[in-house]
Amino acid sequence: MLYLIYAEDVANTLEQRLAARPAHLARMQLLKDADRLVLAGPNPIADSEDPGSAGFSGSVIIADFTNLEEAKAWASKDPYIEAGVYQNVTVKPFKRVF
Repeated sequence: MLYLIYAEDVANTLEQRLAARPAHLARMQLLKDADRLVLAGPNPIADSEDPGSAGFSGSVIIADFTNLEEAKAWASKDPYIEAGVYQNVTVKPFKRVF
């Protein structure tokens, strides 16, 4: 089943986000390689593809997991959490219509 992972950033953590990004992307690549990733990306603070120093307000991931507990466990190990970037992570079932 698909699950939506929505993570909200702590304000002013662009530097920490950039430092943890390689490890975060490596985990995302594993989901993609397993054909379990539907989409993933950050929410820019500025209304721009490249928000520059404004940074990001959070991230969205939609991926396939066996159940809600697995999705929550996976999300809880994101490198951005350890780096202090994410302040809140919400995981809930997602039903794709289109």
